[in-house]
Amino acid sequence: MTNRISGRVLRLAAAAAIAMGLSAPAGAQMRNEINHSVTPCQGNGPAVWIHVTGVQGSSGTMRIQLYPGTSADWLETGRWINRIEVPARNGAMQICMPVPRPGNYAIAIRHDKNNNGRTDITSDGGGMSNNPSINIFNLGKPGIDKTRFSIGREVLPMSIRMRYM
Repeated sequence: MTNRISGRVLRLAAAAAIAMGLSAPAGAQMRNEINHSVTPCQGNGPAVWIHVTGVQGSSGTMRIQLYPGTSADWLETGRWINRIEVPARNGAMQICMPVPRPGNYAIAIRHDKNNNGRTDITSDGGGMSNNPSINIFNLGKPGIDKTRFSIGREVLPMSIRMRYM
């Protein structure tokens, strides 16, 4: 009897762990620094094909980060899933961001104009999924409800406009 109960408990626990991992994008491995490639956007996905506009200048680096679509993770240090860094290109750029599985996510982009690794409010630019208002009152950190998007197994086209002070 005890073996039957413990076996049932183990199966239930395993099923719960699998269900939690498959249903919550937050269960994805964090802090993946990946090289930019258009390949994920040429297939079936899931991936986000980002058209970045309004890039001011070709100096510095563009840092694109994919976050789980939760308020606990959004813009928190080290809580991103994927990060791509590419040289800035004045005007517009195309970036393909792979997504680990269907779910809810948010994207933040920072243009580090002088490559110092810090956010310089007066010179660096930023942009986010859904193009929320970024201003001095929210210190460039709009809530997850304004930036979250859902993706299935498709390649999702998205436009993000960069903003500078």
